[in-house]
Order: sequence, then structure tokens, then C-alpha cells
Amino acid sequence: MRLSEFLGNESFQHVKGEKLDLQVTAISDQSTHVQPGSVFFAYRGQTSDGHKYIESAIQNGAVALVVENLQSVPDSFLGPVYQVKHGKKSLSLAAAMFYGRPSAKLFCVGVTGTNGKTTVTHMVEHILNHRGSLTGVMGTIDHHVGSHRWSAQLTTPGPVELYQRLKDFVSLGAKAVSMEISSHALIQGRVEGLQLDVAVMTNLTRDHLDFHNSMEDYFEAKKILFAHVLKSSSKRRKSAILNIDNVWCQKLRSTLENVDVWTYGKDSDDIKYKIVEQTFEGSRVALSGKMGTHELQLSLPCEHNVQNALAAFAVGLSAGYPAPTLLEDLITYPGVKGRLEPIQNHRNLHVFVDYAHTDDALKSVLQSLVAIKEQFQPKPRIITVFGCGGDRDKGKRPLMAQAALAFSDLVVVTSDNPRTEDPEKIISDILSETSEHEKKTKVFVEVQRKEALKLAIAMAKKDDVILVAGKGHEEYQVLGHQKVSFSDQEILRELLK
Repeated sequence: MRLSEFLGNESFQHVKGEKLDLQVTAISDQSTHVQPGSVFFAYRGQTSDGHKYIESAIQNGAVALVVENLQSVPDSFLGPVYQVKHGKKSLSLAAAMFYGRPSAKLFCVGVTGTNGKTTVTHMVEHILNHRGSLTGVMGTIDHHVGSHRWSAQLTTPGPVELYQRLKDFVSLGAKAVSMEISSHALIQGRVEGLQLDVAVMTNLTRDHLDFHNSMEDYFEAKKILFAHVLKSSSKRRKSAILNIDNVWCQKLRSTLENVDVWTYGKDSDDIKYKIVEQTFEGSRVALSGKMGTHELQLSLPCEHNVQNALAAFAVGLSAGYPAPTLLEDLITYPGVKGRLEPIQNHRNLHVFVDYAHTDDALKSVLQSLVAIKEQFQPKPRIITVFGCGGDRDKGKRPLMAQAALAFSDLVVVTSDNPRTEDPEKIISDILSETSEHEKKTKVFVEVQRKEALKLAIAMAKKDDVILVAGKGHEEYQVLGHQKVSFSDQEILRELLK
């Protein structure tokens, strides 16, 4: 592709060097490999400054530069230099053009929110695949379309990887994409130029306050998906889908205009739900609203999964599919790895692995499990195993303990991904607001996560529930700067034999 073909808009101001119509073979930044024939984008990041890599990029064959700071360009470089205000946004726009604007060729669904993004994106994939539209997924677990899979490092990848993957999806025959979009990606402009059909917000609860200064800032980051990305999409018909039971979604609803809006929730006028029956194996739900009166059968327990299913259901409705066929599709949805994933065993225990790593997510899962256990006589106990990640929001640590203690009979506090922090200090933070009585009667501390799982199983009796929270699908533990192989599921299966 020629340089002028994707740097030809007004946001790229040519300021230095020969303005040649170069043949460009790749685009890159400090996070990607610089190939000969690349345009290199340099911008200030959160922890490093890409301008430091300019000389290395030139040595590796970069033929043009896009920079925020002109002073960092060597005088010896004679190629074209463009200056921009926001390097990462500019990279995203350029990547979209370089890879042929692939999101414009797909029914494009972006899902944001603190909890539920992974489940909703996979449910949307399940529905759209059943409706004959091969759907690619980008998110926390991996990127995939059909049998093709790629590993994922971030919830939402950087712009070059994102648009390259969308092009891969198109090349492999995809007609749609369902992707998780994080607040970090929105703030950093990674999804600039994404041509959305549907934007979903599942909820907003406390998380990432090590990155955002406040819940208000966190909300403003999420709002970008609707107020900017969806609004600027070239798609003819655009839809916003909101969990109206969440106060932040209510606040967002009042700001939306010129898009179709679907809300779901207990008090929604669009898609209203009432749980009729719940077991550890699934849920039966009565629905009413714009689409008429129906019943949803879901082979997943807990109310938050009902809400996730309704978000995906609303995506299907916005795509024009009839409600009965969508509900038939959801009956066969098998669940996602690490999202309230049941661990089968012969000990008559109800064992689940879940990614809940915020106090609200943990509270939501446990409240549903409590509601289900109330149907049993005698009532089983709930044993919760959890920890908190190191180098992350410390304020939520005691809140996690409060959530676990409020809805569990026994709590085992252990390590999650301690990263560079002392695991015992993290546990001390978790229990900093826990009473001495609770520490003596309900709380067990075991720093080593495998030993904590062994302890929970040893304490469990017939029909008891064990919830192992925090790591979900992850197959590693981050100790210091190293990733060590660790899977809650594999260890539980081994211990439950």
C-alpha cells in the first residue's frame, strides 16, 4: 500500500523530510516488530515513551515516522515525518485503513462493562453462528473464528493486532465479530475507527481504580464507546444495549441519542425478566417486553448469567432475528471456561471456578448460589476460596473479604496473582477490616493456592458448594515478573479424584 493511501487525511500533518509516495509494507509501534518498509508510530505511553525507539526503528527499516514529539527525530532521517497530537489514536485510524477497514465488512459488536464481557461475547458468537453468520471473537481468553485460534495478551489488543485480526476474520469467511472492549483500550484510543453496529454495557462496578482516578472517571472511559466510537461509526443502523438495573447504565441511557436503544433488567420496558426457577445446573426465566412474552431456559446457574444471556439476546434482536429462534439458540449455550465453570466430581460436591475478581462480581455470584442452596434440606454450606491481585487497586481488597464473608459459610483467603507484591501483605490488606470473631470462626488463611484448594475440599461435606474465585480461565500464576503454570480446574480435578 502507498503511504498516501492511509496517511492522506488531515489528522496526519507532514512536517519534515521528503514527502514521497512510498510503498509501505507494514505499520508498527514500540509493541510490534518493525519490518523493512514500515511506517513507525511513536507516542507516549503509560510506562514508556515510544520516541525512545525511533532510532532502532529506522535501523530496522522504517521508511516514514509518525510522532508526537518532533525533537526526537534524528536529523539524519530523510524520509517523511508526520506530527500528530494523539499517536495511538492516529495509529488506530491508520491500522484500520491499512488493513482495508475490515470492521466495515462485519456485523460488529463491542461489549464493555466491569463484569460479564467474556460471557456476553461468547453468547453472541453462539447465537450468530447458529443464525448462519460465522462470528469471530476477540477477548480476554483468546481470539478465534471457527477452528482458528490466536492467543490473547490483553482484553482488547493494540490497534495493529486488532485490525490485523479483523482482517484475518474477514479472510476466513467471518460475517460478524463479537469483541470485548476495555476501559483502558477506550482511553488509549485503541479502537479508534472501529465501525460498530452494536455497543453493549453490561454494568459498571468498582475496578481498575489503580488506573482511573474515580468511578466517575471510569464511567467516562466506558462512555467513550457510545459517545464517540458508536456515534462516529458509518453503519446505517446502530444500537446500544444497556443493563438498566445498573445505576451507571441508567446514567448512560440519558445521554444517548440517534441510536436504537435496548435495555434489559428487572424493571426494563424493553426486555423485562423474572427468574422462575434456579438450580445449580441452570435457570428458567420469564421474559416480557417489546418482543412479547417468552420463557428462557439456560443451562447456567446464577442471575448474572441470566443478565448476560439477555444482553446477547438483545444483540440478536437488534440484528433482526426473531425472539423464539434466539431463545432456542441460548438453550444450547454451553458456557465459557472459567465463568462459573462446574468441576464434575464423584463426591457430591458443587464445585465452581469463576473469574470474579471484584467485590461486586463476587457478591453477585455468591448471592445467586445462596438463593439456590436455600432450596435444599438440610442446607449445604458455601466455601469460598479467593485472593486479590498484586500491583492493582488495593482499595477493593477488604471489600472482597466483606462480600465473601457476607454470603459464605467458610472463607479461605489465598494468593491470586501477587505479581511484585508480598502475598502475605496482600492477604493482610484483604483481612484489614475483618473482625477478630470472623477471623476465628469463618476465615482460613493459606498463602499457597494449591494448598488452599486442598483445604477447601477437605472441609467440604456432601452437597456443599465450593466457589474458587478470581482466576477463572487463567492457566498461570504471576509471581514477581514470571508466569508460572497454574490451573484451578486441573488442580481441583486432581484433588477431587
